[in-house]
Amino acid sequence: MDKAKFTPSSLKSSRGALHMVQIVLCVVTFVVGYIWGHPSHTYWIYSMVIWGLCPVITLIITILEMFLIHKLILVFCMDWDDFTTGMAMMSSLCTFSCTVMCGNFYICRKCIWGWMVTILSAVCCVLYCMETFKDKCDATRSATYVAALPGFIKILQAFVACIILISLIGYVGKPALLWCIVAYAIPLPLTLLIIITNILTKIKNCLPFSIDRLSMLFLIISVLLYISAAILWPIYSFRGNPRPKNCLGDSCVWGIQFVVTFMTYVNLGLYIIDLVFTCCGICGFRRSS
Repeated sequence: MDKAKFTPSSLKSSRGALHMVQIVLCVVTFVVGYIWGHPSHTYWIYSMVIWGLCPVITLIITILEMFLIHKLILVFCMDWDDFTTGMAMMSSLCTFSCTVMCGNFYICRKCIWGWMVTILSAVCCVLYCMETFKDKCDATRSATYVAALPGFIKILQAFVACIILISLIGYVGKPALLWCIVAYAIPLPLTLLIIITNILTKIKNCLPFSIDRLSMLFLIISVLLYISAAILWPIYSFRGNPRPKNCLGDSCVWGIQFVVTFMTYVNLGLYIIDLVFTCCGICGFRRSS
């Protein structure tokens, strides 16, 4: 094992240079958004968090690789290549969602700040997509879980759940919709727990039980919860609530409720697919990766 040492040459590589550009562009996007000072809608708060969190994660990864700390510590408990590729994929998804939100809610003919933030966010998304594509095309990099199909499906589940949670609106005084919020909230920490356990291989190997069997139990619970939400949310959101003629921007409750409905069915499909994959793995069939 190599001793930890400072390797500034890593910053001169294409990967290091790409990380630096990602950090700078995300910080610039965050600063521009902060200066704009747009009203604190949940979509805007989410976007600001993403533009602030992505460069922090990228910076931490860069520092660990620059000092070779990832070889001395993280290699004992996780697949570093798989982890970093997974983070690039997650950042691509998150910055893409921010771009779509800004483009949908904050762009107009005279909204110069809205255009600036949307364009900067789109550039950040492209940069993270470039890293993801580069990593996936590199045959020397491993993809054991997060960057493989089983782990990526779970990342998608957590991502869609976050979009649902920040889009919840119009549920006050409606017990059925309050149950839907519970149904959306419970699977998210369970999914994150499974992701973390699979990433930390040392912990996974020390468990006295099969993580796949526990995952299947969690998935069955999640599928049942999302089925209930897929039935109740559209009924109690749209009953007696037709689409208004002018439904534009983040002030349109109907449009945001439709986003929740659509994403509910998307996540239900993802959980069902994941349950099938997990069941096939437990039953001895070859698991897709």
